[in-house]
Amino acid sequence: MSRHSIQGKVVLIAGGAKNLGGLLARDLAAHGAKAVAIHYNSAATRAAADETVAAVQKAGAKAVALQANLSSAAAMEKLFADAVAAVGRPDIAINTVGKVLKKPIMEISEAEYDEMSDANAKSAFFFLKEAGRHVNDHGKVVTLVSSLLGAFTPFYASYAGTKAPVEHFTRAAAKEFGARGISVTAVGPGPMDTSFFYGQEAPDAQAYHKSAAALSAFSKTGLTDIEDVVPFIRHLVSDGWWVTGQTILINGGYTTK
Repeated sequence: MSRHSIQGKVVLIAGGAKNLGGLLARDLAAHGAKAVAIHYNSAATRAAADETVAAVQKAGAKAVALQANLSSAAAMEKLFADAVAAVGRPDIAINTVGKVLKKPIMEISEAEYDEMSDANAKSAFFFLKEAGRHVNDHGKVVTLVSSLLGAFTPFYASYAGTKAPVEHFTRAAAKEFGARGISVTAVGPGPMDTSFFYGQEAPDAQAYHKSAAALSAFSKTGLTDIEDVVPFIRHLVSDGWWVTGQTILINGGYTTK
């Protein structure tokens, strides 16, 4: 067995139906994961979750789709309990859940702020809490944040601002879980070529982002290709890698419009 192996591992992916989460589910199954629990948010993503389950099963791994709105601690507790009941205790837990809002501070309502905080900060906190309870010793925990944590930019206050606490959650969890050999990291990609990006960006901003990074000319669209993010996360969750307590920015060397 390779020192950097996924072979025989049980995986839980929050937000695993499509985009980066869906591709991670497929990739980890293809690299030997034994089982993958795929969380999806609502009926709107059920079809994508079913497609991902089928792809994971075709790769030879067990797969299950689990629906939950992860804006409460109780829902996160249930997600982990259901995953353990369906596929066993996870060795790898990856949280790709998030919500983006591009809007000036002075136009953001209290309800919008609360929704952003629930999706980005609260869900991440309770994901880490439940991962600490359920992930096997020597396991791996990864949360997706954003390269905007390293940017100086307008209009993303409620998005980057509610992702920023995850850096501190990650450091604390890394210290608290480290005695059990559990690695905890956060990964912050630049704007990725997925529906998550396009929903908030007008055509002029889309064009700007596609040319703003120093490496834009080398990706398919100018944005971060999720196919390039997946191998990086795979290495973070493989046996033999022990990066922990870090927030790692990917393709974040640009300003935003």
